[in-house]
Amino acid sequence: MSKSAYEVVQPKSDRSCVVFASPHSGRDYPWAFLRTSVLDEHAIRSSEDAFVDQLFDCAPIFGAHFIKAGAPRAYIDLNRAADELDPALIEGVRRQGHNPRIASGLGVIPRVVANGRAIYRGKLNLAEAERRIETYWRPYHNRLQSLLDAAHQRHGQAVLIDCHSMPHEAMDGVVRSGMKRADIVLGDRFGAAASGDVVDRVEAAFAAAGFVVTRNAPFAGAYITQAYGRPARAQHAVQVEIDRSLYMNETLIRPNGDFEQVQKALRQVVAEVAQIGQGRVPLAAE
Repeated sequence: MSKSAYEVVQPKSDRSCVVFASPHSGRDYPWAFLRTSVLDEHAIRSSEDAFVDQLFDCAPIFGAHFIKAGAPRAYIDLNRAADELDPALIEGVRRQGHNPRIASGLGVIPRVVANGRAIYRGKLNLAEAERRIETYWRPYHNRLQSLLDAAHQRHGQAVLIDCHSMPHEAMDGVVRSGMKRADIVLGDRFGAAASGDVVDRVEAAFAAAGFVVTRNAPFAGAYITQAYGRPARAQHAVQVEIDRSLYMNETLIRPNGDFEQVQKALRQVVAEVAQIGQGRVPLAAE
């Protein structure tokens, strides 16, 4: 079993309404899980947001909380709803309408990793799926919501920055002739998950650090952005996808020579984003 569902790194001075999260960079692969897979220990990591937790781990320095997953995405996907169970993988699950994520093998218990490569030799029983959800999914999401609730209570609003990475090839289908290729894709579900001023502030921070930024294409945000983005209640969620080729060798899954430079640039971004909401008038006076 993985050592823990998550780790929260707390700031010494809690001065930010922003919570940074990395739900897909977990790399504690249970040995029992690896034994059931047809993939080797390298191939099974292809869906992992490798090193994203290291890229954003400076958040507590700037007064923001940072929560990161322990279990890997190939084992349980925290960016899916708990009921997104795949009948092609899990025994005893009935088909309930068409869900494109489940159909492609990317439910809460993934059937495949990147490029559609199957993870398992056969099916899993429902009890195993439910055990993973209770052991890893629910504790992570309960803790994430508690962090956002606490931020809202202290600061009058809460902002979730949900940190992910994307394969370099992910932008191939959306880059038009004459356009610069985006380094960063911000997902706010086309305005449903965060207010425009919050997303503008996040985009400006990345742009000021030298990144090329676009919004919602090809990633507008999945379960986490949808579930936690409640701008009418002053709870905002923005998904951040960063091009993996900027900081890592995607084939070897190793940091490349630019890793420290990208990490330094993101430190500037995190410092700026963590300031969102500071100086806000207290709710009692509004």
